[in-house]
Amino acid sequence: MITVSKIIASPVGALELVTRGDGLAAILWENDAPNRVRLGERVESANHPILLETERQLAEYFAGERTEFSIRLDLTGTAFQKAVWQALLTIPFGETRTYAAIARQIGHPKAYRAMGAANGRNPVSIIVPCHRAIGSDGQLHGFAGGLEAKRYLLALERKRMSVAA
Repeated sequence: MITVSKIIASPVGALELVTRGDGLAAILWENDAPNRVRLGERVESANHPILLETERQLAEYFAGERTEFSIRLDLTGTAFQKAVWQALLTIPFGETRTYAAIARQIGHPKAYRAMGAANGRNPVSIIVPCHRAIGSDGQLHGFAGGLEAKRYLLALERKRMSVAA
C-alpha cells in the first residue's frame, strides 16, 4: 500500500500529513520522535484528496472556524490504543479530561499510565485530540508536539469557546 505525505505550515509548526489507503494515517510534528508512529517510506504529493481535505479542515480549526473534524481515519494500533483514541474523540472541544478519567471511561481504571502511553502514540494529533488529556493534578504532561504546542491548542479552543459564549 502506498503511503503519501504532504508537509503544511501551521501555527504550531510544520506538520506532515500522511495518508495510506483511503484514510488519514498520521499527522507528524516537525520534531516528532522518529519511531513514535511507524509508517515506512512515503511519497510526497501536494494533490492527494485526503491530504488536501485534512489541510483545509486544519486551516479552519486554526482560524477558529471548526470545532470538529470529518476526516476518514486509517489508524494502526493495538486494541487498547484504539480504545484510548476513540475515548479521546469524545472529549468535547475546549474541554480536558484526566488520564485517569479516560482510563475509567475505557474500563481500565488502573491503567492510567498505559492510557498516557497510548495517548503519546496517537498518530493523528489534533484531530484525535490527545492535547485535551491532562494529568490528575491538572498539569500538562508529555505531548508529541511539545508542551508549547499543547498549550497553544488548548488556549485556541478555550478562546473559541469564550467567543461563542
